[in-house]
Amino acid sequence: MHLKFLTRWIAATMAGVLLGTVSALAATPGGVEGVWATRHISFFYQGFTTHYSCDGLRDTIEEMLSKLGARDLKVEEQGCVSLVGVEPFPGVRVTMQVLVPAASGHGKQAGPAVAAHWQKVVLMPGNAGFEEQGNCELIEQFKESFLPLFTTRHISYSSNCVPHQLTLGTHLSAEVMMPNVRPAHGR
Repeated sequence: MHLKFLTRWIAATMAGVLLGTVSALAATPGGVEGVWATRHISFFYQGFTTHYSCDGLRDTIEEMLSKLGARDLKVEEQGCVSLVGVEPFPGVRVTMQVLVPAASGHGKQAGPAVAAHWQKVVLMPGNAGFEEQGNCELIEQFKESFLPLFTTRHISYSSNCVPHQLTLGTHLSAEVMMPNVRPAHGR
C-alpha cells in the first residue's frame, strides 16, 4: 500500500513539473526570455558619399532602431549648426531600452522577464538600389556603434563602400531578440 501511494505521488509530482515546463516553453518559443535594459549613446555621422541634415539623420537612425525592436526610444539631434540643409557632422543622442537575455544579469532593474523570440531584421538588403546604397557609410557606422547595444546573432554584413562613389553590394542583417508582443514606441 505504501509503495502504491509513493508511486502515485511521484507520478503526480512529475506531471506537475512536466506541465509547468510545457507551459513555460509555450509562453516563450524556443525558451527565450529577456528583460529590458536602458542604453545611451551619442553618435556623430562622418560620411563622404551621402550627407544628412540633422533631422534626416535623426529620422533614419530612429527608423533603424525601431526595426531592431528598441522601445522608449528618444532620438535627439546634436551638433547641428545649420537651420536647414546638410550638416558636415550631424549627430544624435539616443536613449532607449533594448531586450537582453534574462539570464545575463544586464537588465535586473528593468522589470520582469518577457517572452521573446529571434527575428531576422534586414537594415539594408543586398539587392538595394543605388539610392539606398548611398547609405553604405551610415550602415557601416551603425553596425559598429549601435548593433552591439542589442542582443543579436547571425550578423550578415558585407560592404563595397567607396567614398565619393555609389557602389552596389552593401548589406546588413541580423537576428535580434524581440519581444513576443511588440512594444509601443515612444519618441
